[in-house]
Amino acid sequence: MKLSNVPAALALAAALMLCAYSCKPKNTANAVSADAAQKTYVPPGKYDEFYDFVSGGFSGQMSVYGLPSGRLLRVIPVFSVDPQAGYGYSEESKPMLNTSHGFIPWDDLHHIEASQTNGEIDGRWVFGNGNNTPRIARIDLSTYNTAEILELPNSAGNHSSPFATENTEYIVAGTRFSVPPDNADGDVPIDSYKKNFLGTISFVSVDKNSGNMKIAFQLKIPGINLDLSHAGKGPSHGWFFFSCYNTEQAHTLLEVNASQRDKDFIMAINWKKAEEYLQQGKGVKQQVKYAHNVYDEKTQTATSTIETEVTVLDAMALPGIAYMMPCPKSPHGCDVDPTGEYIVGSGKLAALIPVLSFSKMMNAINNKKFDGTYENIPVLKYEDVLYGEVQKPGLGPLHTEFDGKGNAYTSFFISSEIVKWNIKDLKVLDRAPTYYSIGHLSIPGGDTKKPNAKYVIAYNKITKDRYLPTGPELAQSAQLYDISGDKMQLILDFPTIGEPHYAQAIEASLIKDKSKKFYDIMQNENTYAAKGEPNAKVVREGNKVHVYMTAIRSHLAPDNIEGVQVGDEVYFHVTNQEQDWDIPHGFAIKAASTAELLIMPGETRTLKWVPEKVGIYPFYCTDFCSALHQEMSGYIRISPKGSKVPLAFGTGDKAPGGKDTTTISK
Repeated sequence: MKLSNVPAALALAAALMLCAYSCKPKNTANAVSADAAQKTYVPPGKYDEFYDFVSGGFSGQMSVYGLPSGRLLRVIPVFSVDPQAGYGYSEESKPMLNTSHGFIPWDDLHHIEASQTNGEIDGRWVFGNGNNTPRIARIDLSTYNTAEILELPNSAGNHSSPFATENTEYIVAGTRFSVPPDNADGDVPIDSYKKNFLGTISFVSVDKNSGNMKIAFQLKIPGINLDLSHAGKGPSHGWFFFSCYNTEQAHTLLEVNASQRDKDFIMAINWKKAEEYLQQGKGVKQQVKYAHNVYDEKTQTATSTIETEVTVLDAMALPGIAYMMPCPKSPHGCDVDPTGEYIVGSGKLAALIPVLSFSKMMNAINNKKFDGTYENIPVLKYEDVLYGEVQKPGLGPLHTEFDGKGNAYTSFFISSEIVKWNIKDLKVLDRAPTYYSIGHLSIPGGDTKKPNAKYVIAYNKITKDRYLPTGPELAQSAQLYDISGDKMQLILDFPTIGEPHYAQAIEASLIKDKSKKFYDIMQNENTYAAKGEPNAKVVREGNKVHVYMTAIRSHLAPDNIEGVQVGDEVYFHVTNQEQDWDIPHGFAIKAASTAELLIMPGETRTLKWVPEKVGIYPFYCTDFCSALHQEMSGYIRISPKGSKVPLAFGTGDKAPGGKDTTTISK
């Protein structure tokens, strides 16, 4: 490494940041037109036209907004514990956050992908990536619950994920950080990167009926960084495209050492060819450990299974799986237009947008027009795969979405704008400022065969001066633009949770009527469900005390419990007896080290509590449910260890000390 490069790189970074802060558009005061409020107004009692599923970034969660109103509808717990829902705190949900490294209560959710059928969004599931400890989650759009989380072995930094093929045959994930494989000795010098570090692409199959995920196979690739990806469609179905950087295979000071080459690559993966090799038995079984966590709607309980094997295909040794297409250096976005013909790269440090042609790529492959190899993977010539370049579109291109009318919309981080351009003639058609530094953007269906070209939404990284100040950190932001006409029109700002990255805006008509209203209590197969107040009871099993509790407007049963001792493991199994829409109940107890429970109608949830002090502890419903919500409470008496106080429980005149005291012990 030449140290003389460091000051130059720092100077470049400073210049870019100065530009980001000083290039504020001059027309920011009047950028919103007079009819914007009318275009975003959703009257009371009316529904939004779209659901917008937005990644929460470092919050580890996913948020749901209505469009065009920008109203926050829901926060879905995915990779991080959530005290509001009790996710990761209840005994039923804890297994969802298990990994081969143990219980991990946080991750970094960057990207969201909707399930597709025939290249169109079908409204069944959305998938999210755990960027830190590599995982993929599947969210059920009938319940808005995380239904499944699958850990990815041989991977680190699951950024290039999760992206779907046309019929959701696969959800595909590429490693951001190359590392030694899980079955190898990882105790190697970091500077042996080129010898010992490898990348991996995981192809996760999705059952078309249940949605259940399974690692079908993994591809071993050179030790580079994969950034983003999209599947081919139409003529390019069967292919996947990944932006790659750090082709220098640097391991330190990447802002300098991973920016040496004039070009990096778009990696083209022929997954149909990989399937052929798989059927021929070319895959190698590898012993690894990874967690597969599934939530069972019937038992209302998650289970975590540690899997021990994956099948690996070597893309560097098996011809026809992988090809490299040059792209301006440090590419970020990698996007495929609705026709499947055009692949748009975006070199973050480039002053142009390269548009690659799938048909030209296939012609070059068929005619073996290669420009050498990279780690034994054929490299195609830039001019042989290039359709054309968008010249001087802006500074810092990142991501591109499509309107299905022959136009593309690209976000520019440094010049803080969205640029609309025509795919065929590569001419810039319009520009719209953002405030201040946009990252991702999305159009409903904008990465599918069938976009709905009504809106484009910008997800901004830095948003100064748009909202009331809130201390050192200001609100994260999204901005809504009307693109139904020739010109983009900013019509709404709305804050978001966490740091918004990618999002999927889905037509409400695909989801709304499928929404579950309550769980049928008679189909509740949770081991500890109490279906009706007569089944409420307290059972001692050694030092474990199981409280089978019912919750209904406006009392908990039992609401008086005695005979529990310091150090006992107390399990409150609370079953919500309601069979009506939007009547959840909550449960919390003083001094519990976990969060509350939030129990939907017909559900059972369990809170584990180990009392440490003698005393009387109140418990209560935490979710407002009726006019007598405040009265929905009770007490548990904790006695010293070894106490002779008998186990007793009840409600009303059957409470301890009443006319009929019941004890159960076994």
